[in-house]
Amino acid sequence: MKSEAECFSYDDLATALDKTTCWDGVRNFEARNMMRDLMKKGDLVLYYHSKGNPPGVAGVAKIVRDGYPDSTAFDKKDRHFDAKSDPAKPTWYMVDVKAVKKFKNFVSINDLRSHPLLQNMALFKRNRLSVTAVTPEEFDEVCNLGDGHTTKAK
Repeated sequence: MKSEAECFSYDDLATALDKTTCWDGVRNFEARNMMRDLMKKGDLVLYYHSKGNPPGVAGVAKIVRDGYPDSTAFDKKDRHFDAKSDPAKPTWYMVDVKAVKKFKNFVSINDLRSHPLLQNMALFKRNRLSVTAVTPEEFDEVCNLGDGHTTKAK
């Protein structure tokens, strides 16, 4: 899962009430489908800071609520409002995430790109998405880079 550090960093998540927030405002169908259909309570995710200097993975979070309708799509005052989204048949979904562990070592995009086991990460092919899939092996290897040990993926 990707967020701009200046918008909502891993530290912001870690200091949020119960270290938890909703992951709202995603307006891409592919990312929406992942949150709605694939992400499940208990799944671990990598928390990626985009547009940082450098961008990279700051830590691990956990999905604590399965996908549900994104209420920001219905709020005319919210910057993520979507006039075409109908509460009876929602277009956009979100999940709730909780901070699990901030990495001791920030794993930069250059670290990811130069690592032989991470060459095929979806992040490099679909870098504009706010949510991309990682394999369990990729997840474990990024955790190894961040902390020197594995946080097992589901």
